[in-house]
Amino acid sequence: MSILAGLYRPDAGELRIGGTPVSFRSPGDAIAAGIGMVYQHFMLVDSFTVAENIVLGTPATGMALNIDEAERKLVDYSQRYGLEVDPKATIWQLSVGEQQRVEIIRLLIRGATTLVFDEPTAVLTPLESADLLQTMRSLAAEGFCVIFISHKLGEVETVADRITVLRHGAVVDTVEAGTTDRAALARMMVGRELAGALLDDGDAGSSQETGPVTLAVADLTAMGDKRLPALLGISFQVRAGETFGVAGVAGNGQRELAEVITGLRPATGGSVSLKGAIITNASPRSIARAGMAHVPEDRLGDGLVGGLDLSSNAIMRTYHRSPIARGPMLMKRTIDRFADRLIRDYEVNPSDHSARLRDLSGGNQQKLLIARELAGEPAAIVAVHPTRGVDVGASEAIHGVLGAQRARGAATLLISEDLDELLALCDRIAVIYEGRMMGVVTPREADPETLGLMMAGSHLDDVRQARQAVSA
Repeated sequence: MSILAGLYRPDAGELRIGGTPVSFRSPGDAIAAGIGMVYQHFMLVDSFTVAENIVLGTPATGMALNIDEAERKLVDYSQRYGLEVDPKATIWQLSVGEQQRVEIIRLLIRGATTLVFDEPTAVLTPLESADLLQTMRSLAAEGFCVIFISHKLGEVETVADRITVLRHGAVVDTVEAGTTDRAALARMMVGRELAGALLDDGDAGSSQETGPVTLAVADLTAMGDKRLPALLGISFQVRAGETFGVAGVAGNGQRELAEVITGLRPATGGSVSLKGAIITNASPRSIARAGMAHVPEDRLGDGLVGGLDLSSNAIMRTYHRSPIARGPMLMKRTIDRFADRLIRDYEVNPSDHSARLRDLSGGNQQKLLIARELAGEPAAIVAVHPTRGVDVGASEAIHGVLGAQRARGAATLLISEDLDELLALCDRIAVIYEGRMMGVVTPREADPETLGLMMAGSHLDDVRQARQAVSA
């Protein structure tokens, strides 16, 4: 897609639009040819109005910007394509779904005839996702070419006419949407049969008995990177043998919650306890030694070192302990044997412990990270987006590992924006919005409408009362 957008130039092959070969030297060339990209992370200026963002980047037609004309054109396109948005609103005042509409309208005004959506629902609530899928279908019906890149097989089945599966940079097959199913698509993606959470619509099940409270968070508050409140009185408990999920649109306090619990960010109030012992504002090393594992959001930024080999990455939790270390000396043979065991048990490829981590795929990097974190059978696990950026085969393996840890009796806090993942793996799911808990539901209670309303800021009690009023 970067080649299609004019960011990269191909080494071989050709690109045709309407049967005519084209070559892009810049994103401007791609835009001029009618290619429009809707990225997962929007290309908007928060402090500008909607109309100002529409004008930004368009060729100048005079000495002054004609904002009034931009507003009129924006209203026209909004009404024509059912993408209602206030042209005078400032971007930061809009919901994520409304910001995405601005991106789409901007491309339509610039004359895009081919729209490429790159994982567009990753930052949306379920209701916003449903609206976007309807918009994509409407645009296709209007004659636009729509390319939808997604790992969410259910959404692909819902919106696509034809589906192309890529694996390792090569086309596996292109099929008509009505002639395939989710299991067949997953099989094409990984080259083998898949089973388990990735293909199920059910919940993790409640038949397993849970044990005592392992991880407890009480009235937790913390500041964000901009020195503004990020957590506002968060409270919950996770029992042994339970997977507790946290859902929410990105940027509502999930990252800060994980960092406070694992010692990477100070709490300004409240408490965190592990197995009954207070660990609030303890060091990350102390918290890890107390029995906490952490799979961070950014594996290369916070969890692994790309320039080091697999052995070095495998011991980052235990490099100072026996038998990995003997006094000030690291025991090379012991380290390599330890790394080999993790690589074998978690099927990391390549299996050479001397390989550089940066040469591994995202899925294999993630498997090594999880293998290292779970090597000591921790009492509690904080896993943040554990399957983000990995293929469906690695996702299946990671889901299996988390399920095994639950069966072992670990208390798992699973923070994810993938609702299918949360519904498949969790015993209970909390929704966080602007640093506050909107409520906790079981997977059987968590229909998309309820979760969507909570992710948009409605408290669970209010959602239930509204439904009771309607039914009455």
